Amino acid sequence: MTFSLAIHGGAGTIRPEAMTQEAEAAYHAGLRTALLAGHKVLAAGGAALDAVTAAVMALEDDPQFNAGRGAVYTSDGLHELDAAVMDGRTRGAGAVAGIIGPRNPVLAARAVMERSEHVLLIGAGAVAFCRAQGLDFAPPAWYHTDRRWAALQAELERRRQTAEDTRDDAAKHGTVGAVARDAAGNLAAATSTGGMTGKAPGRVGDCPVIGAGTWADDVCAISATGHGEFFIRHAVAHDIASRMRYLGESLEQAAGHVVTELGAFGGSGGLIAVDAAGQVALPFNSGGMYRGRVGADGVVLTGIYREALVAHG
Repeated sequence: MTFSLAIHGGAGTIRPEAMTQEAEAAYHAGLRTALLAGHKVLAAGGAALDAVTAAVMALEDDPQFNAGRGAVYTSDGLHELDAAVMDGRTRGAGAVAGIIGPRNPVLAARAVMERSEHVLLIGAGAVAFCRAQGLDFAPPAWYHTDRRWAALQAELERRRQTAEDTRDDAAKHGTVGAVARDAAGNLAAATSTGGMTGKAPGRVGDCPVIGAGTWADDVCAISATGHGEFFIRHAVAHDIASRMRYLGESLEQAAGHVVTELGAFGGSGGLIAVDAAGQVALPFNSGGMYRGRVGADGVVLTGIYREALVAHG
């Protein structure tokens, strides 16, 4: 069987000089856990959509990453979570934005795709829909982490001190996502995020915007991470698919071109991508991107900065 899975835990990485050995090992372990969750599905002949869902759920449950349990806070000290899924075989898509309550936002997005006539539900209406569908809910305290609360306080203090944007990548963005090509040749993508630390209440980034932060068709599957406003303006995920479809570019060429162009306009971040042949691309223009990949051989590869990916058996 030929199949591929790639994941990211966000392009907003801790600066290298601030990264401890223990923290770095923990990030690699978290990426490995998510890759193995998706690989288990694909190795059993499962669908790409199920694999990306499983991988993203693992990342949402890991408080190290800015999604689900480890999500950042809005400027009001609350959580507003976004997520999306897309099935390349049918172009079915589902997304949620500005929600709190469902334990795994990626399952909320999938419920929208599979159990409604809509693509995107937001806020209270989305939460009510999730309750009606019987999704697992978690109390607000479940999403709290001391690290994210401290990051919010630091960001609010920075704003009191200066109007200049002195934030680093870790403060500006952070997302999780997965893309896969299953043994039957089908593609799928899933993305989930807490957004930007101290974001304005009601702000929605690129993650749940189909064609911006999430995309899958018969050509490629994309999950993006970065400064979402730029990814929306450039329709990043769809642009890569279009360059492949209409210009005949390879996945690596198209993904690399779009990420480079994005950087030229001031947009920092990256993405993960897989094509119909199972080829994977992991470009980013930021200081780092938590990322990993695994194929039919079962060898898990993960990375954080610009070093080569590290194998895990």
